[in-house]
Amino acid sequence: MVVPPSSCFVVELRSIAADQVNLKWLRRYNPFVNAADLTQRAQALLRSVYGYPEFRAGQLEVIESVLDGRDSLVLMPTGGGKSLCYQIPAMLRPGVGIVISPLIALMQDQVQALRQLGVAAAFLNSSVPFHEQREIEGALKRGELDLLYLAPERLLSGEAGTLELLRALDVALIAIDEAHCVSQWGHDFRQDYLGLHVLAEHFPGVPRMALTATADVRTRGEITSRLALKEPRRFISGFDRPNICYRVQVKGSPGANLQAFLDGHRDEAGIVYCLSRRKVEETAQQLVEAGFDALPYHAGLSSDLRQRHQNRFQRDEGVVIVATVAFGMGIDKPDVRFVAHTDLPKSVEAYYQETGRAGRDGLPAEAWMSYGLQDVVRLRQMADQSEADEQHKRIERTRLDALLGWCEVTTCRRAALLSYFGEDYAGPCGNCDICLNPPKTWDGTVAAQKFLSCVHRTGERFGAAHVIDVLRGKDTAKVRQHRHERLSTYGIGADFSDRQWRSVARQVVVRGFARVEAERFGALMLTSAARPLLRGEERLELREEARIDKPKRNSSPRPEAYAVSAADEPLWQALKARRIELADQAGVPPYVIFHDATLKEFARVRPDSQEAMLALHGVGETKLKRYGEAMLEVITLHPRVD
Repeated sequence: MVVPPSSCFVVELRSIAADQVNLKWLRRYNPFVNAADLTQRAQALLRSVYGYPEFRAGQLEVIESVLDGRDSLVLMPTGGGKSLCYQIPAMLRPGVGIVISPLIALMQDQVQALRQLGVAAAFLNSSVPFHEQREIEGALKRGELDLLYLAPERLLSGEAGTLELLRALDVALIAIDEAHCVSQWGHDFRQDYLGLHVLAEHFPGVPRMALTATADVRTRGEITSRLALKEPRRFISGFDRPNICYRVQVKGSPGANLQAFLDGHRDEAGIVYCLSRRKVEETAQQLVEAGFDALPYHAGLSSDLRQRHQNRFQRDEGVVIVATVAFGMGIDKPDVRFVAHTDLPKSVEAYYQETGRAGRDGLPAEAWMSYGLQDVVRLRQMADQSEADEQHKRIERTRLDALLGWCEVTTCRRAALLSYFGEDYAGPCGNCDICLNPPKTWDGTVAAQKFLSCVHRTGERFGAAHVIDVLRGKDTAKVRQHRHERLSTYGIGADFSDRQWRSVARQVVVRGFARVEAERFGALMLTSAARPLLRGEERLELREEARIDKPKRNSSPRPEAYAVSAADEPLWQALKARRIELADQAGVPPYVIFHDATLKEFARVRPDSQEAMLALHGVGETKLKRYGEAMLEVITLHPRVD
């Protein structure tokens, strides 16, 4: 995002102040007012500022706890409305709310959205010019800001003097967003987060809240301890994202699986994750050649080019970003219709965090992933060869094993995912690949015995590819070099194809009968669990390898309230065009003006006045004042045809 110059900030702040004249009574917090009155004020802000008729589950309880001055740990799924839990109390309590955020993009998105709502918000980070920093500091001292977003390094840097500045102010609350970044065992660890415990010393009595969408039981304890939260109330809202359809597919020919999946998402916004920069570039180019509006994003690109690509993704419709996992945190784009992984992530937590960027608007979205045995080998090598201590490596291996096990489940995928986070889900969900197309299983005991025997006979020195060549009786230079054609296992698997044996290899590794040795170039070795299977004391059911076809789309209809009928389609397109005009004028992404869900309500309901428009979801007083007339003009030009 382009940071507005100082003059723009001053003008916008004055405009916000003018818009909030009628809301000032709501923000005069009286510590002696009763709880019912505070709840009423919070609900009034929700309606007048955000345009929402009621809180989502769990939000009001968190807000009431913060207003009561309590520390809190808030765990809500992506798109569950975590930001409201600190934004509304910051407007109700005296002083400014401080929000700690790990990424510049996250701050910029939230501040832009808040200013469009008429909330006085700003951010301080390395992208802000010096003269604008002085303007923001002046606004802070004059008590003109409700919310200030900061990077942790800015807050803790003695040179910046930010901590001293804030200590001289009234601070309403301190919200630490993406709090899982404090976990040294997590997938998004940020070193600067470890210093945030000092906030307890510098701001005694100020309620602090740690918020995240991804934290297992261990990480929750680490957050509480490292941030020195004082007897925090814990709000766990659950991990389920019912609008996301989860799909996992075995890798086929490079790019074929992905393009088959994306053919069902033409002209829709999405994110494709790849493990390496090279694969990002290759995949983006392949998608462009296939007719997709695809852009690469990785750390090897210049910062200017990355920014341009990110801006296009946020502003334009139907753009696909192909990226390493460095992309995504803090991207509030609500209409991302899919997240695709062309390689295996490192853990269930990482997978959940990344797929959570799809369908933030609550409309149907898909999370698709393809993986193969080579992914397992590569990630285990990365874990084993890292500079981390042995305890850290052991945790990483455990988390990778958990993800591999999830990939190979034969029951409801959503139930298994939620179970990992300690949440019971009866299932079946009816909205994952397994529920929609249940996999077949077969008695793989003999096949697994053949494979494991061949691993043993070849000396546990080779990877799966060579073991399969021996099993299939192939005459290769490597087979002849090691005289493996003389082994008793040579050719005993000729009745299976390479693909079938790769499936067996992948599943015996996932089930723990063999392991990949990174220090021996990916060689397979038997584990103690293999002995009873080889002796015939156990039977093994394996998944039948599915054909790699274009995935079946979920045939369940979209919610009626969000559907666009053929009769309303012209108005829907005209409203989107007007939204783009307004977004360009304001210098913000289109979804900051109004979400798709709100525009679809406009098309369905066709309000004929600003009063009628204000009653719809997502229309607050400031947005009505700024954009209501422009939208009503479009609606008037498209009368309903009976």
